[in-house]
Amino acid sequence: MNTRQWLEKLVSFDTTSRNSNLELIETVRDALQAQGVTPWFDHNKDRSKANLFATLPATHGPQAGSEQGGIVLSGHTDVVPVDGQNWDTDPFVLTEKDGLLYARGSCDMKGYIAASMALVPEFLAMPRLRPIHLAFSYDEEIGCVGAPGMLTELQARGVRPDGCVVGEPTNMQVVVAHKGINVFNCRVHGRSAHSSLTPQGCNAIEYAARLICTIRDFADAMKAEGPYDTLYDVPFSTMTTNQIRGGIAVNTIPDLCEFTYEFRNLPGMSPEKIQSRIQEYVRDQLLPKMQAEFPDARIDIGSIAGSPALETAEQEAITALVRALTGDTAQRKVAYATEAGLFQRIGIPTIVCGPGDIIQAHKPNEFVAVAQLQRCEDFLRKLGRSLQEA
Repeated sequence: MNTRQWLEKLVSFDTTSRNSNLELIETVRDALQAQGVTPWFDHNKDRSKANLFATLPATHGPQAGSEQGGIVLSGHTDVVPVDGQNWDTDPFVLTEKDGLLYARGSCDMKGYIAASMALVPEFLAMPRLRPIHLAFSYDEEIGCVGAPGMLTELQARGVRPDGCVVGEPTNMQVVVAHKGINVFNCRVHGRSAHSSLTPQGCNAIEYAARLICTIRDFADAMKAEGPYDTLYDVPFSTMTTNQIRGGIAVNTIPDLCEFTYEFRNLPGMSPEKIQSRIQEYVRDQLLPKMQAEFPDARIDIGSIAGSPALETAEQEAITALVRALTGDTAQRKVAYATEAGLFQRIGIPTIVCGPGDIIQAHKPNEFVAVAQLQRCEDFLRKLGRSLQEA
């Protein structure tokens, strides 16, 4: 299948993160096996989802048949929901109009996976001295949850790629850095009471609100005081509360309030130190006030997901290679997070470069331009040919 056909097939699977991705992954597996490539899976706990990793070994030279070294092409298979969005077309049917291909995931980021799969026959036919690896993950959209298991398995198997290209939409421009993301769930436990008997209760919503306001104060301080990196569109670390729920009735003091918050840190900033400020405020200031009203009050904070920041040096071979193949020499850093930081953390130098514009991601009527997919094909073809050299 060509890239258009692969994309049509991939977007037809509703791989919203709340769903299984197995049908898509098994389709990719079957196509690879038909060409003599044997992938391996890394499943989640209930085996409803899987990462796929496949190696197209070196075909020539002293390392013929080797899985060591080479370049990883990495993409995530899950997409964000379409719930409540006003689409002009079926989001799970690829629709072309004026050179644009509309569907959920067409841009973020099944277009890159489609181009990678379409090029597999060419990759296999090339006299390559080094391998090409395919890494397709699950649950990236909810905090890069799936990829860590795959990378742990990769290390256990002793496979050591030379570099990685994560194909998030960058308009086929080179991105060398992005922020980290850290997502937490907070449960504030108080004591319920009739609202006419306020002193007998401990209002979980009100104490959660104090913590949320403190999180905002921390965010304002990072905005005002830095550190800064002006190559980012948002040049400072950010922190925000994005979900909250609590209370059962208008006349009942709530005994539980739950919310989620996240922070996105610049490379070089310690996520642990940022989180410790919140923990210290809870321990030293907020919790003593709660327990003065109700001794059994508590606040539980747990990590939901996280992915480290990316900062790839210009001196890395993968940076020089992708710059040479794209002709792009500009330094770009982005505020959104990707799985690239996870690859870098286990010693695989990584950059981000893929088809489409991140502005289209997550929106109704998401699209990728045909011209962007063609540029991606050209880039991947050149990348494969570069592996023919020692």
